[in-house]
Amino acid sequence: MSISASDPQHGWRAPGTDPVASPHVAGVLARVGEALDELGALSLGALSDPDVTRVLEAATSVVGRVTAQACRVGVEADRRRLGDEIGARHTHQWWARRTRLTRGEAARLVRLGKSLEEDLHAPVGAALAAGSLRVDQAQVIVAAVEAIPDEVETLDGQVRHIDGDIRAQARDHLLEVAADHDAKVLRRVGKRILDVVAPEVGEALEQQLLEREAQSAAATAFLKLHDDGHGKTWGRFALPAHQGAALRLALHAIANPARHDHDDLKDSKTGEWRPTPQRLGQAFGEFIERYPTDQLPQTAGVNATVVITLDLKALHTGLGVATLGNGDRISASTARRLACEAGIIPLVLGGKSMPLDVGRSKRFHTRYQRIALTVRDKGCTAEGCDMPPDACHAHHDLEWSADQGPTNVDTGRLLCPHHHRRAHDPRYETRTGPDNKVSFHRRT
Repeated sequence: MSISASDPQHGWRAPGTDPVASPHVAGVLARVGEALDELGALSLGALSDPDVTRVLEAATSVVGRVTAQACRVGVEADRRRLGDEIGARHTHQWWARRTRLTRGEAARLVRLGKSLEEDLHAPVGAALAAGSLRVDQAQVIVAAVEAIPDEVETLDGQVRHIDGDIRAQARDHLLEVAADHDAKVLRRVGKRILDVVAPEVGEALEQQLLEREAQSAAATAFLKLHDDGHGKTWGRFALPAHQGAALRLALHAIANPARHDHDDLKDSKTGEWRPTPQRLGQAFGEFIERYPTDQLPQTAGVNATVVITLDLKALHTGLGVATLGNGDRISASTARRLACEAGIIPLVLGGKSMPLDVGRSKRFHTRYQRIALTVRDKGCTAEGCDMPPDACHAHHDLEWSADQGPTNVDTGRLLCPHHHRRAHDPRYETRTGPDNKVSFHRRT
């Protein structure tokens, strides 16, 4: 679909319809619209691969060039206070209302335009207008140069003044880097730009910046969780960078494809590979389920341990529902699996909903028992599975919760996460062969 220069639905005003538009401006805008119409009329399917590449690169360049002009004109509109015609407090509010930009985006473009009018940032504006720079690159360069302080205290306690020449060198170096790298790389280079243009103060400034960042990150860390009422908990969080890196490494280790078979790594409905965010989400769940609760601080005399309430029949059959301490409901089969492998204590109720038994919280195999299982089983004991020992859980043949099964080597075995879930799935029965291999059979 082509977009006409006179199509009001897409924010274009027909040249000549504005009574104050000069013929020259009307002509320029008409030619811009005609060029975009002509570009939109291209039959992409008929183009060669090199031509598709050229059109894509040119269109990307044009985005920056047009944005540079929008910034320039936006600043002129601000200078003339055109927003006063609707009583707007700021020009970007007026601009956003007329063009359906968000006010935040319009404000960012006005700020960028004002910066690019300064002598220090003029080369950045020229590169953006020429199409050799992207908008986000220009914003990063301007922000990095403006973040350079006027003075820096060196590691030996001397105060060094930062003059305009150093800022210009920083700007030019970042423009060179922008020729080969995106805004993400530019941002990293910009944070350490003084290491390049003024190394005698760069290290001291980086140390000061990192200390401030660490203090701010620790002070503003947060975690928000809410249940959606449909079996999911959603959340947002912010952590200091080193804690985020540790969490990322832990989740990637759990999500490592070497720990899972193809059924775990592929979507059961589409057969497509599960995207990384989904696999990391599942790894996060496993991380929470298997964290040793005896290492957590105590509250009201006990560790932070989840208690699941379910009746005796549900515990034995895996059919029915169980209740978490906060009132949320989960399936009985999930409760049985968690009672075996996670930081969960089952509270079993009799026919009159009276407590019959409170499960034991000491159920994980010890380090030496794990070693013995590794030597004996050499990996997942499910028939046909070749998951290595370090990718497996230690499973109780005699259910830890329902059968009061002991935590030892004789009644334990290694199962990969996939087959461990199968072992607790009421839809399957298990059989153990003379070679200690377990087979799974769907119940009829």
